[in-house]
Amino acid sequence: MGSGHAHRLHLPGHSPVHRLPAHTKLVAVLAFVLVVVSTPREAVWAYPGYALLLAGVARTARVPAGFALRRMAVEVPFVAFALLLPFVAQGARTEVLGVQLSVSGLWGAWNILAKGTLGVGASVLLAATTELRDLLLGLQRLRMPPLLVQIASFMLRYGDVIADELARMRIARESRGFRARGPRAWAVLARTAGALFIRTYERGERVHLAMVSRGYTGTMPVTAGSSATRAQWSAALALPAAALAVCLPAWTL
Repeated sequence: MGSGHAHRLHLPGHSPVHRLPAHTKLVAVLAFVLVVVSTPREAVWAYPGYALLLAGVARTARVPAGFALRRMAVEVPFVAFALLLPFVAQGARTEVLGVQLSVSGLWGAWNILAKGTLGVGASVLLAATTELRDLLLGLQRLRMPPLLVQIASFMLRYGDVIADELARMRIARESRGFRARGPRAWAVLARTAGALFIRTYERGERVHLAMVSRGYTGTMPVTAGSSATRAQWSAALALPAAALAVCLPAWTL
């Protein structure tokens, strides 16, 4: 898979969370998300407990709150959708601050916001404490289909390359006096998208030919990752175990 490279989602460090093997953290995050998703939305009290667990992990990993919150901005479209639900959903209505809102829409908005935010927060902490190359090795160690691992590897490796290509095209447009103002600019932006697609396709062909010339036959060499000790597994699974301890009363009470 080649050597790793820094990514803006990763926060270098030497905390106990950073030192855990990647595959143990992947399993822990997946289990935590499954527990959160399975929690009844009516158990409102359980979700602050999950948030406190994530805050404890962030503190142990020495991940600043500002760092995590800025990278959770990817959730904004889902937040906007959730905020619309009380206005457009059908069913019984209730009045909130003089506005008629759907009861089912309010519960749906709460469900999306609470579970989505916790899932995104757990993913941000995983990315902040694990290098991208280690994540790929962790997926490989967990027996994920090799083709999917290769696709993820190329996406991570060449995503920044394509972004740089788009930035150069933007600079070239602006150096010729172009400004994206109004619908008249849409035609230029559409041609830019088409040119970017062609350049990306051509780059992909060149990369594939280079790989074939070096002996690529459809599979990547398997890299042996570090095995996890029982203590490391116990430390990684402490988060979903604590979340499960919160979830069980939510189903029984």
